[in-house]
Amino acid sequence: MRIADYSVTKAVLERHGFTFKKSFGQNFLTDTNILQKIVDTAEIDDQVNVIEIGPGIGALTEFLAERAAEVMAFEIDHRLVPILADTLRDFDNVTVVNEDILKVDLAQHIQNFKNPALPIKVVANLPYYITTPILMHLIESGIPFSEFVVMMQKEVADRISAQPNTKAYGSLSIAVQYYMTVKVASYVLCASTKRGLSHLENGAPSRASCSSRR
Repeated sequence: MRIADYSVTKAVLERHGFTFKKSFGQNFLTDTNILQKIVDTAEIDDQVNVIEIGPGIGALTEFLAERAAEVMAFEIDHRLVPILADTLRDFDNVTVVNEDILKVDLAQHIQNFKNPALPIKVVANLPYYITTPILMHLIESGIPFSEFVVMMQKEVADRISAQPNTKAYGSLSIAVQYYMTVKVASYVLCASTKRGLSHLENGAPSRASCSSRR
């Protein structure tokens, strides 16, 4: 049984008396096929460290921890910390940090990985409402993440991957694509809401081209 199995998720939430907070944009995945697709797209192995944002009760974290060298999960909701300690108790390669990803000294925390020299990938089911601020904050942090594989609202996924002269193309497309090469790996239906699994790799072709002409 997986944490993401509906019966397990329901039992965990009831056991801990947890109720959702709309202000945190919480949305817990209960589809193991989607979680497997996220991890497969990210190509996680034991030579990669992972940063996860908004682990919830640990559904995606479980999949990541089975493959990654280490997982550092940032959770803003203090009520979820004891739940994560419960659901992830069998993993010794997971660290839960009860901090706001937008305010934390991420560069300092990364040094706490046992091997901080390993490539770092950001893999997450991003919270609603603050997807764009989180994404831009991480991209502009100066930390050399090798790639991002993140689930987000379809509209945001379409905007960050949009090509020039299309309706979705705009300032967000330009900002993200200045730093990253972006594609939407797939679209999935989560709780009747269509979401995009976006794959962002460090480095943008246009910047590389400009550099080569100097």
